[in-house]
Amino acid sequence: MSKDSIKLVANNKKAYFDFFIEDTYEAGLVLHGTEVKSLRMGKCSIKESYIKDDKGELYIYGMHISPYEKGNIFNKDPLRVRKLLLHGYEINKIMGKASIKGYTIVPLKVYFKGSLAKIEIGLARGKKLYDKRDDIAKKDQRREAEKEFKVKNLY
Repeated sequence: MSKDSIKLVANNKKAYFDFFIEDTYEAGLVLHGTEVKSLRMGKCSIKESYIKDDKGELYIYGMHISPYEKGNIFNKDPLRVRKLLLHGYEINKIMGKASIKGYTIVPLKVYFKGSLAKIEIGLARGKKLYDKRDDIAKKDQRREAEKEFKVKNLY
C-alpha cells in the first residue's frame, strides 16, 4: 500500500446539492484509539455535521463514528466534538472568508491517506431554491442525453 493511496470512508453528497463549494481544504482529524478502527470499517456519517471555530481552532460537530464492537470500555461517544488539524495560516484564511455573510464551512468527505485519517472541508455558499431546481433540471437533461446516446448506439 503506497503512502498516497486514498480509501474513501464517507462522502457528503448533500453538501454539493445544498451549497456552492468555493474552496476545499484537507485537514487531519484528532481521533482516539477505537475510533480509527471503526473508521477503517467504514462506520462514519457526516451528513448532519458542521464545522465551527473556537478560539482560533476548527472543530467538527455532529460527525457520527459508530462505536467499535470489540472496543468495550475504550469506546468514546459517537457524536463527540472532534478537533481538525490545519496550519495556522489555513485556519486564518478559512475563518476570514467564512466571516463573510452567506459563507459556511462544510465537511465534504472523510478518507484515509496512507495511514492517516483526513477530512476534506469546503468553504461553501448556500444555494437558493431556484439554484437547486436548475441543478436538478441539468441533471435530468444530462441523463436524458445519455439515455438517447445509449439507445442510438445499440442499433
